Amino acid sequence: MNPFWTKLVIKTTLKNKEKKGSDEKPYSDYELARGYREFFIILKRHFKDFILILAGIFSASFGFKGFLLTNHFIDGGATGISLLLSALTKMPLYIWIICVNIPFVILAFTVIGRQFAIKTALAITGLAVCLATVNFPNVTNDNLLVAVFGGFFLGVGIGLAVRGGAVIDGTEVLAIYLSRKFGTTLGDIIILINIIIFSSAAYFLGVEIALYSMITYLTASKALDFIVEGIEEYIGATIVSSHSERIREMIIYKMGRGVTVYKGKRGFGKHGDKAEIDIVYTVITRLELNKLNTELEKIDKNAFVVMSAVKDTKGGMIKKRPHKY
Repeated sequence: MNPFWTKLVIKTTLKNKEKKGSDEKPYSDYELARGYREFFIILKRHFKDFILILAGIFSASFGFKGFLLTNHFIDGGATGISLLLSALTKMPLYIWIICVNIPFVILAFTVIGRQFAIKTALAITGLAVCLATVNFPNVTNDNLLVAVFGGFFLGVGIGLAVRGGAVIDGTEVLAIYLSRKFGTTLGDIIILINIIIFSSAAYFLGVEIALYSMITYLTASKALDFIVEGIEEYIGATIVSSHSERIREMIIYKMGRGVTVYKGKRGFGKHGDKAEIDIVYTVITRLELNKLNTELEKIDKNAFVVMSAVKDTKGGMIKKRPHKY
């Protein structure tokens, strides 16, 4: 590698500052290899984010121009506001997309961080450019199909952008800010914003269009959840049993999943039984839940099990095939 790029990589990844008037610090082979590795990990991550955001832009643009725009249907959030203003003023949607989201980008810089705000600004700008320059065919004029498939492609686009570390609808940022300020939940704020948007649509565009737009919003929400959370829903299971070793072996060898074992103390009873016990924790998919319950029933039908939803997982053995016993 060119010495200039070697120096740049090391500075970027190891973040060592050179002192003025001093000799350049020599790097060991280990530090150099670590710097290269971290640099390529960052490069790979940014490239993946770029592909996801780009795919999200084209999917959302297809939802807009292929379905929603010609029928004046709207969505919730900032995209819904942009669509409503475009229908009322006849000003192109790509202009409203930028104007409506500018305050949200500024808010994102304050609430979430600079990197997220920059990626969001680039994603929104890319969406506006795509809407202005790329022609998509009008797929259908059937109202129900427009509402369902327009919402689907729009939701997929927003979800892919979220996967890439950005948003093309700034309403989520506003909801995060207001929830922190007033102590309310994100869901309550988003519902309130959408009630205002769809009420305005009913007043200006008609009740029928507003009702179809609600179908668009619901479809987009489900598509967004599908893209962000994935096809498999994960379940975290905490198992308390006196047969913890057998349960651990069952999860590893029969189900092919990883486990975490940590120490605990029994607390049942008036004064509590302070005897120590091993607590087993594992993450499985919802499709494997029935098998886990069946195997637990074989080992200890009185085992205390707490299950909770897990949004996503990374690493470990969650995606590996079960081992043969």
